[in-house]
Amino acid sequence: MNLGLSELSQEVREFALDKRVGVDAAINTVLDSRAEETGLSAGEELRLRKGLSQKLVGFGFLQRFLDDESIEEVWINRPGEVWFAKSGQHYSESVAFSGSDLSSLVERMIRSSGRRLDRSTPFIDAQLESGYRLHAVVPDITQKHLSLNIRKFSRRVLEVQDLVASGMLTAVQALFLVGQLRQGANLMISGATQAGKTTLLTALISSLDTSERVVSVEDTFELRCLLPDWVAMQTRPASIEGRFEIDLRRLVRETLRMRPTRLVVGEVRGAESLDMLIAMNSGIPGLCTIHANSSEEALKKLQTLPLLAGGNISSVFLDNIIRASMQLFVHCRRDSDGKRKVVSIMRLAKGDTLTLEEVSL
Repeated sequence: MNLGLSELSQEVREFALDKRVGVDAAINTVLDSRAEETGLSAGEELRLRKGLSQKLVGFGFLQRFLDDESIEEVWINRPGEVWFAKSGQHYSESVAFSGSDLSSLVERMIRSSGRRLDRSTPFIDAQLESGYRLHAVVPDITQKHLSLNIRKFSRRVLEVQDLVASGMLTAVQALFLVGQLRQGANLMISGATQAGKTTLLTALISSLDTSERVVSVEDTFELRCLLPDWVAMQTRPASIEGRFEIDLRRLVRETLRMRPTRLVVGEVRGAESLDMLIAMNSGIPGLCTIHANSSEEALKKLQTLPLLAGGNISSVFLDNIIRASMQLFVHCRRDSDGKRKVVSIMRLAKGDTLTLEEVSL
């Protein structure tokens, strides 16, 4: 007898609710009661048990992609296929699921976040209990199907010596950066998506002295830190009524009341850059990342993003505060073979105009 997974999972769910037992116990009871009629081999039964468990308490057809530690990110463009990134390369696999299966799965994934995904709120950024970051978009913002991305993060925090061993940093670069940070230097890490910016930032803040008090702010939690005195904060979107939003500008300002010895901004991309520069200029050393194609482009963005804060902000004021605040610009790149590497370490050059020069190591 060939029972469908959906039919069996419904029977297991009803049994668990009726008898008030756990999912594993319900699966065992239901399959034992159907052992003769199903006629499954030991291997088939094991796969069925795993499928039921994933459907009822895991993340269904996506669970094996999430369990695979070599996979860095998983995304779905349409029903029937799953895309994923491994070692910097993109792959796809045909998987049997419908649009309604995907919608139900995403609803279950975001339930604990207290957020909703529908036509009135068609985008969502949420963090799963595993720490992975979920982003989803629904039609009619997308053309036809729900779009889903899940960014995975290693459970292990990579330290500076790990990045040296992997070839992302040279030993000389690592020694220089850690030394400069411990002396209070402010640092901006630039690069494209998946270039290793957050990985490097995490390693660097974890290399600081254990007496440091680190306060980090992000849109969604991604950073890790091995230091004992660390507070992590993330933004909060507005409610359906358009209220209760907490943005990065507010978070940066709040850190100043928290006695930090180091301020970390996960990613600078808007008006919060002004608040960050002001905090750095007030004597709080800081680190941040920014999306840019080079350190020079990162500097240009740093000269323009604060203008989004509005008010009478002049270019002369910005140049002066950048010169007084920023010391180092580090650029990361991901090569075609998937390997990440720090390709430049630069600092502000002396002169009337803001330019960068390569640090001689």
